[in-house]
Amino acid sequence: MTNQELLALAEEAKDHAYAPYSRYHVGAALLCRDGTVYLGSNIENASYGATNCAERTAFFKAIYDGKRDFDAIAIVGNARDGAEDFCFPCGICRQIMLEFCDRDFRLLFHNEEGTVREFTLFQIIPFGFTPEHLATDESFPEEE
Repeated sequence: MTNQELLALAEEAKDHAYAPYSRYHVGAALLCRDGTVYLGSNIENASYGATNCAERTAFFKAIYDGKRDFDAIAIVGNARDGAEDFCFPCGICRQIMLEFCDRDFRLLFHNEEGTVREFTLFQIIPFGFTPEHLATDESFPEEE
């Protein structure tokens, strides 16, 4: 799958956003290493804290289906006057990516002018807290 194809799928996912409060629609397309793609959109809630980002929606769908190997994610949001044209992930979404992706996981973005930007996970969160920071003794039960 090309970067442009993945970004086009993220644009399609953006159309499914539920964003009555911010009116900021976000779409994500998560590419698994086996070629499977999971789409996600942001889903807002009046309490704000219960809102779920597009990136997490895509990841949670994939993880539910048993996927654990990811190659890239494309993230797009609607442009706002005077605002950043690229839709970068929030800190919580970056933390989810750190949980399930290696440091070379790719993040793709594009703006209204068609400019594409690509970063690795390590580039957007170089000192992130990962599972490797936790104890590895028998105090943690094995996941089945």
